[in-house]
Amino acid sequence: MKLCMIGTGYVGLVSGACFSDLGNNVVCVDINKKKINKLNSGIIPIYEPGLNELVRKNFDQKRLSFTTNLKKAIRNSDIIFICVGTPTKNNSNKADLKYVYNAARTISKNLNKYKIIVTKSTVPVTTGDKIEKIIKSKNKRKKFDVISNPEFLREGEAIRDFVYPDRVLVGTNSKKANKIMKSLYLPIIKKERRYFNSSRRGAEIIKYASNAFLATKISYINELANLCEKTGVDIKDVSFGMGSDERIGERFLRAGPAYGGSCFPKDTKGLVSTADAYKINMSIVKSVINSNNHRKVLLTKRIEKILGKRLKNKKISFLGVTFKPNTDDMRDSSSLTMIPYLSKKGAIVSYYDPTGKKNNFLKLKNTKYSNNVKDACKDADLIVLHTEWDEFKSLDFKRLVKNKNFKVYDLRNLYNQEEMLKNKIKYYSIGRPIIK
Repeated sequence: MKLCMIGTGYVGLVSGACFSDLGNNVVCVDINKKKINKLNSGIIPIYEPGLNELVRKNFDQKRLSFTTNLKKAIRNSDIIFICVGTPTKNNSNKADLKYVYNAARTISKNLNKYKIIVTKSTVPVTTGDKIEKIIKSKNKRKKFDVISNPEFLREGEAIRDFVYPDRVLVGTNSKKANKIMKSLYLPIIKKERRYFNSSRRGAEIIKYASNAFLATKISYINELANLCEKTGVDIKDVSFGMGSDERIGERFLRAGPAYGGSCFPKDTKGLVSTADAYKINMSIVKSVINSNNHRKVLLTKRIEKILGKRLKNKKISFLGVTFKPNTDDMRDSSSLTMIPYLSKKGAIVSYYDPTGKKNNFLKLKNTKYSNNVKDACKDADLIVLHTEWDEFKSLDFKRLVKNKNFKVYDLRNLYNQEEMLKNKIKYYSIGRPIIK
């Protein structure tokens, strides 16, 4: 099939590369000429394991192409995926849909035959209705279907999630569109994965509801971790005990920093905003958002407590600053709250992340990027294990750190407490009793 992906961000690029690898002809479109030029030169703008190789393979085999010519791409395609950003509006919980509607307007002007228009972007319920209205205003005679096909790709696991999905969700009441979409996904749903057809509005709500529920699990286990620290209980035992119940499940029950990334912060706010518009009080989701925001502050304050509330000239090293491993995504990462606060308090902050230097910290005083773990940790008073990259899981802190009185604050519970005590390292973790 001939597919058009509008937007070459995370969703559009990953989905486009994966669809092309299934044998489809895919054109990815973006208004950013620099990004398109880089993609045509083999430079991938995001970090995602396996994506570079997948793009190169299908680009070389001419199944995957990149262009700024949206009009031509629309006319030459059978299925058009809207994969543009839907960020939260400033000073609001509402999703900014201007990019979605701009795409719809361009589509409306360039329909030349029956096409399926797909919203891949996460959007509030009834967005599909509005897209349909926009396109109909210019095409009263031409036939088309607007459907919802939300993505459920985890950053760092996106390619695997595409090929082996928990479910493929298609929201449409059109039998024709549903048949075509099922055919498109046939290579992966053959692998005993579920293909699920709902109404368009149903699919829009399912995506918001799914992300909000997972965000709730994270905030819940983080709050339980606070209780465990006060009562001398190991949060890992609690997580295992809860997760062993099939009704609950073990995933997303690992205590740590606040949730972040491109989805959970935005989508929880989007769900609340949508509910407010219908005068429905999403009190649970509102509490989750508040809890998550408080989490960032709580962890930062604990650093003050560990260092005796005197942060001036204290050398603090952050290992990892992205919101999770195997991605370069900094959106709503806890480090964006913690590092600026520590810098303002006079601490000397160094950080290392495998995905490189981050523009977010360039203007901060006494904050510098280190090229490797060794340089970051060398003179540290405190090492903060922020992101669980594989290269941080077996470090010899005694060899890395020159300061004999250094401390380790492990936000991911990567290390064994008894071993750290044995090595005479002052060690702090999340939701576990301090062993002395």
